[in-house]
Amino acid sequence: MADNPQVSWTARLRDPRFRTIFFFGMASGLPSSLVFATLSIWLREEGVSRTSIGLIGAAATPYAINFLWAPFVDRFRLGRLQIALGQRRSWIFACQALLIPAVVAMGLQNPQSGAVVLGLCALAVSTLSATQDVAIDAYRIEILEPHEYGAGAALAIYGWHTGAFVTGAGALYVAAFGGWSAAYCVAALCVGLVALATLRAEEPDRPADVLAQARNALDWLRGSAVAPLKDFFGRLGWLAALVLAVIVFYKFGDAMLGRMAGVFYVDLGFTKVEIANYTKSVGLFATLLGVGVGGWVCIRIGIMRAMFLGAFLMMVTNLAFALLATSGKSFELLATVVFFDNLTGGMATTAFVAYLSSLCNVAFTATQYALLASLGNFSRIQLGSVSGWAVDSFDGDWTLFFIGVAAMSIPAILLLWLLVRLLPEIER
Repeated sequence: MADNPQVSWTARLRDPRFRTIFFFGMASGLPSSLVFATLSIWLREEGVSRTSIGLIGAAATPYAINFLWAPFVDRFRLGRLQIALGQRRSWIFACQALLIPAVVAMGLQNPQSGAVVLGLCALAVSTLSATQDVAIDAYRIEILEPHEYGAGAALAIYGWHTGAFVTGAGALYVAAFGGWSAAYCVAALCVGLVALATLRAEEPDRPADVLAQARNALDWLRGSAVAPLKDFFGRLGWLAALVLAVIVFYKFGDAMLGRMAGVFYVDLGFTKVEIANYTKSVGLFATLLGVGVGGWVCIRIGIMRAMFLGAFLMMVTNLAFALLATSGKSFELLATVVFFDNLTGGMATTAFVAYLSSLCNVAFTATQYALLASLGNFSRIQLGSVSGWAVDSFDGDWTLFFIGVAAMSIPAILLLWLLVRLLPEIER
């Protein structure tokens, strides 16, 4: 699973496939911030409790269970839209077209008097975004050759964080001067602009037997849901359980930190503009650097060892947040901690995405990747939903919270060590 280090990034960007992967990464990142970090900051500014913010965050659960409808995205055809755009692009464009009004509706809500409706709007945005992700991930795997997965993962992550920056820092800037409704409307406009790339993209080729129409409902169910699982477990045997455990535990600590980071900054006394300037801008630069470093590390030492290194570094940076909590409001320390947190996060995510891609059979990309990615998202969503309660249970002691978050990386490190010993062929 090594990429070709001789191919420059400039050459890759001249390849329309890689440019499309970047824009599709943006399409995935744009809605994400709107239901995670940006929403948390908005709710905290409105006086919503940390526990309630965590629970409202459960509206992002579709990201963790989109494997349930991935077989439909893999095989179900969207009529004339499918004829015009193809299987993958038709689903991507349909989700983007529906996301625009859903994001606008979300921004028009009042968290104080309409928290339930806001939560339902966030659920709609999450569902459409998670469905779009199924098709986008399948598109990336199908359009590339296996030796290009590392570079493809890096560009997808670059795109994702660019999109997340637009609806993260960008939304905070707009909200600071025009209010939260304006911020979400501008975000919806950005979704519409990125959708134009979908219309110009190239549709990937798929095996003829995958494109064939099923004879009946039972045959369709067998080919869409049963065959992908049978293929995955058949290839890995009992080690599939260990692989799935690694995927579930890999971002446990990151899950708790991600939901509460914006709330933490607000509690320390930072304003929206200060959060945008330091955590979003510095964070974007560090993440993009980390993604590049992560791709290089995957090539040099292998995907599994890169994941191991990423898990260890994420644990260390979580402890750095405990130092920030103890020190109080400090712009210099905030910038330093955010830089190293996003740098290590970018490295770890690149290795993680490349690993998930390597586990998929091209005949079942949407279903298999969605299943694996959903397991990774499960901890991020479900643990994130109780992160506010965890902080409140420590009586708002952020230092103890971040020490506990750091300790949650230990299971992933141990499981990765075991997996590397049992599957040495992954490194070749």
